[in-house]
Amino acid sequence: MVYHTSNRKGALSDTIAAIATPAGRGGISIVRVSGSLCFQIAKQVTKQNLKPRYANFCSFYSHNRKNIDQGIALYFPAPQSFTGEDILEFHTHGSPVVTDHLLNSLFHFGARLARPGEFSERAFLNNKIDLSQAEAIADLIESTSLQAARNALSSLQGEFSKRINLLREQLIQIRCLVESSIDFSDEDISIVEPKSILNKLQDIQNTIKIIYSSAQQGALLQEGIKVALIGRPNVGKSSLYNKLIGKDAAIVTKIPGTTRDILCTDIVIDGLAISLVDTAGLHESIDLIELEGIRRTRKELDYVDHILLVSSNQDGLTKEEYELFNELPNGIQVTLIFNKIDLDLTPACIEQSNLGKIIRVSALTGEGIDLLIQHLRETAGFNIKEESEFSARRRHLNALQKTEAAVELTKAALTKGESEEIIAEELRQAQNYLGEITGKYYTDDLLGEIFSTFCIGK
Repeated sequence: MVYHTSNRKGALSDTIAAIATPAGRGGISIVRVSGSLCFQIAKQVTKQNLKPRYANFCSFYSHNRKNIDQGIALYFPAPQSFTGEDILEFHTHGSPVVTDHLLNSLFHFGARLARPGEFSERAFLNNKIDLSQAEAIADLIESTSLQAARNALSSLQGEFSKRINLLREQLIQIRCLVESSIDFSDEDISIVEPKSILNKLQDIQNTIKIIYSSAQQGALLQEGIKVALIGRPNVGKSSLYNKLIGKDAAIVTKIPGTTRDILCTDIVIDGLAISLVDTAGLHESIDLIELEGIRRTRKELDYVDHILLVSSNQDGLTKEEYELFNELPNGIQVTLIFNKIDLDLTPACIEQSNLGKIIRVSALTGEGIDLLIQHLRETAGFNIKEESEFSARRRHLNALQKTEAAVELTKAALTKGESEEIIAEELRQAQNYLGEITGKYYTDDLLGEIFSTFCIGK
């Protein structure tokens, strides 16, 4: 990890521009500009000196001096702006023709098209927001429920960062104490009191667990889980898919192999966001289209969080399905779904088997669907009664887990009487893992991965 990355900071000398509002027609569109050329561009477009932080009503002119539109122009001089640079906004009528023509003129005046998320990235690189706050901007835009939106706003306002920074400061204080002891090692002076430090580390671990629990709920609210329905043809996968999403999206027939491609629908059930995937029936086939659907199904299974292996309640788990179960990717939750209980009047229930949980349902009547939904929530760790306080992402959860593990190693080193150098190094690792969350430590690849998911203009 590095504290600063010069490659991405080098691009800050460019002036960037993009349409900040969604594509299509509307009442108003916003074209945003950030960089050192903003003042110059404002004069070229509006033919006047804009009053800072004031809604200036004016006409907008193209690079060939033709009148494009009239609207509101806003100018925010650095450093008191979102990106920390000069920022310019043109509020036009919501015609794609108008905004495209204006954007093209901005390119003639020296700006370039912004990359996805580049405005937020510049705000981060210019220390206006930290990395978790930048991610919260995208989370707020992408939120699928009111609670998820509230959590994202809380993170944007710094609630999550505040807790992480406080933890990090506590680790730094302990590390400074240990490193001071190293400085006095030749004088046979011991500053480190193992019992006192162990107590402080235990308090830190307890705090990490509390933050992790809330972050886990926040991540589930924001990102949800991806669930795939798989199985042999004609076991009712598509019927179950339609029942869960609440509409007839998948074609259902008695003809084997009706579903030949992957269907995916995003739903929210009791606050839990679920990306539900219906797949082609897995079986031996010589049909080229079916074979391609089967190939895509197997590839998709590497990217899901939970697999529902659907079988017929009348047949039980066949030899073919047992072999399929053993071929599934490791580390992914698998639940057996025995469908069509309406045919033999079996009651809906959840059972434990040597292969895991079995849930008996009827996609036709809806019996057992409530048990399935409850099971999905429980296995995901989602607790509808537990109020989350901020949004989070899986990378944050991973960083918190690594921090807790590093603190545990520090406690073990203290207990064993290891040298202060080893103890200090474990503390440094824990400190750095927390720094990854807020962006105290980052790589170009991490920034690229995060901001590439943003929309252009944000």
